[in-house]
Amino acid sequence: MSGTVTKIDEIALSSTKDGKISITTIAEPYGTDSESIVSIGISLQAEAEEPDWKVHIPKANIDAVIAALQEAKKSL
Repeated sequence: MSGTVTKIDEIALSSTKDGKISITTIAEPYGTDSESIVSIGISLQAEAEEPDWKVHIPKANIDAVIAALQEAKKSL
């Protein structure tokens, strides 16, 4: 994966000793003119070089994902 990575935030992962959620944006992740994405990584250990899980959300889908997460939160 190529592109410009910009760190947005790092959040402590609840219910873990030192896990974290990392949020970054990646411009042109799949080469020239590819759509920018948000990358959300989950690391169970703070020192991990790569997240244990990762999801990439295209810019065009961010609003729908946020709305779905808000609905999911209501049901918890």
